[in-house]
Amino acid sequence: MTEYKQEQEMEIEALEAILMDEFKEIHSSESGLNTSNRCFQITVTPQDDDLEESSLPPVQLGLVFSHTENYPDEVPLLDVKSIRGIHVSDLTILKEKLEQEASENLGMAMMYTLVSSAKDWLSEHYGLDDGADNAEEEAAKEDEVIVPHGEPVTLETFLAWRERFEAELALERAKLMPESALTAPKEKKLTGRQWFESGKARGVVVTADQGSEDEDEEDIDFEDEDFEDDEEDMLEHYLAEKSDSSAPISRS
Repeated sequence: MTEYKQEQEMEIEALEAILMDEFKEIHSSESGLNTSNRCFQITVTPQDDDLEESSLPPVQLGLVFSHTENYPDEVPLLDVKSIRGIHVSDLTILKEKLEQEASENLGMAMMYTLVSSAKDWLSEHYGLDDGADNAEEEAAKEDEVIVPHGEPVTLETFLAWRERFEAELALERAKLMPESALTAPKEKKLTGRQWFESGKARGVVVTADQGSEDEDEEDIDFEDEDFEDDEEDMLEHYLAEKSDSSAPISRS
C-alpha cells in the first residue's frame, strides 16, 4: 500500500467515526463522478441547535467525493446534489466554492474541512435564523405605532372648537326642559330661546307633585318644527355671546 493510499484509508476511517450515519459509501455509477474508484457521500444540513432530532431539516445536501491517486497532493473529485430544498443555481455556486477551498488545502486531509465549509454555507443561505429574523421584523412593524397627522392645534382652533362644543352641550341640556315649562298656559309659554336666556337651562330639578293625579292634564301645543327653530336660535345666540366674551383674549 502506497503512502497516499494509506493516508486516504485513515481519512475514511476518521470520517466514519465522526459523521457516523451521515457518511456512507455509494456505487460509482450513482456518484456522478467520472471514476471507478471508491465513492462516498456525506449528508450535510444547516447548523441549527433548536431543531429536534425527530424533525426533518428544511434542506439537505449530498457532498459526493472520491480520492484521486495522489490525494491529498491533488484535489479530490467533488460533486454536490440536493437531497431536499436546494436550488440548482446554489449547487453550482457551492461546488465552485468547495473546489477553490480544496485547492487551498493541498498536502493535507481536507474532506472534514470541506464538510464544515458546506455546513456553514447552508446555514448562511438556508438556515432557520433568517426566517426568525424576518418574523421579528414583521412583528416589529405590526407593533409600530402609527401617529396620525392631522391639522395642527393652535389657540384659535382650540377656542373655536371649545365654543362649538360648549354650545352643543348647552343645546343638549336645553332639551331636558322640565314639564312645568312645557305645560305653561299658551299665553305665558316660553319659547326655547327665552327659556335658555332666562338661565334656567342648567341645574333644573324636576319634582313630581304626588297630589296632582286628579288634576286634569292640559293639552300642549308644542311642535317639533318650532323646537328645531328654537334650537338654531339658541345655538347662534350662544356662539355670539361666547365670541363677545372671548374677544379681549390675545395670544402671548
